Amino acid sequence: MSPVPPRPRARPVWQRGLWLAAGALALATGIVGIVLPLLPTTPFVILAAFCFARGSERWERWLLNHPRFGPMLRAWRARRVIPWRAKLLAWVMMAGGSAWAAWTLPDPWRWAPALVCTAVAVWMARLPSR
Repeated sequence: MSPVPPRPRARPVWQRGLWLAAGALALATGIVGIVLPLLPTTPFVILAAFCFARGSERWERWLLNHPRFGPMLRAWRARRVIPWRAKLLAWVMMAGGSAWAAWTLPDPWRWAPALVCTAVAVWMARLPSR
């Protein structure tokens, strides 16, 4: 008979509260990223699931069962996969947002969005697609 693994200790209430707040902020940022071209949705939703897993089982379960975000998160957790369509949409929106920022922002800040979006795009490109 194999021994039962020890159950992890519950986090203190203040830690769960911080994780829950961080998850809510990441999810809100991801939702805003649906309409704002410079904010990619997928990485922020993945971050929200990470935070909710440490702060609230109920919120984590809700996010994993969400009709829009759930399949993407389950694929991420199972195989570290971001759907090709999500990658393509993120790249197009980030490229458009970076071009708009380069056109409208003052000179010292003009290229900052493009640098951040390039880093995110490279990270996503290195991940497998389904």
